[in-house]
Amino acid sequence: MLDKTGIAKRIAKEVKNGYYVNLGIGIPTLVANYIPQGMDVVLQSENGLLGMGPFPFDGEEDADLINAGKQTITTLPGSAFFDSAMSFGMIRSCKVDLTILGAMEVSDNGDIANWKIPGKMVKGMGGAMDLVASAKNIIVAMQHVNKAGESKLLPKCSLPLTGVGCVKKIVTELAVLDVTPQGFKLLERAPGISVEQIKNATLGRLIIEGDIPEMQLD
Repeated sequence: MLDKTGIAKRIAKEVKNGYYVNLGIGIPTLVANYIPQGMDVVLQSENGLLGMGPFPFDGEEDADLINAGKQTITTLPGSAFFDSAMSFGMIRSCKVDLTILGAMEVSDNGDIANWKIPGKMVKGMGGAMDLVASAKNIIVAMQHVNKAGESKLLPKCSLPLTGVGCVKKIVTELAVLDVTPQGFKLLERAPGISVEQIKNATLGRLIIEGDIPEMQLD
């Protein structure tokens, strides 16, 4: 199975030259470390930054430079700072080409639940609802199963929805899947993971066609 770094590395391969990309809290923030050198990609953080760089080295942190998850970050030459109103204006006007965010559950028709577990304290929904409603492409980075070993890729989400029918692709510790009208289409499997393991870990509709290759992370 992949660890969080492995998931981030695989998602970084989905980033294309010229993209404006928003990285959500959690695993998605790690993607910034694995974008290939020389690729022209601009990372946007909804708390008011365009041109986010990788995480700083130990001892080089600047407490005033943080991402939406309150982690210290770096900036790249030409980066810009602005208020959240302008940031969400960019998001709502569909200026972001790709949004990468985490999820608690995803349904096989592309619904996503990632902001609230009933009965538990939450800081707020953050920018997720605006992002999933406005981004041209949405990739989810998530764990395939929860701590109890239960699938988080479901026929229908049980948690409050963040967005409806919006997820395009999912990368988990087990697999890469497209979301299609017919369900989750298995594209790749993690190194050492069998198709049978993925089937057993997926409660939603799963489409398997032909031989499924292993992910290439390097």
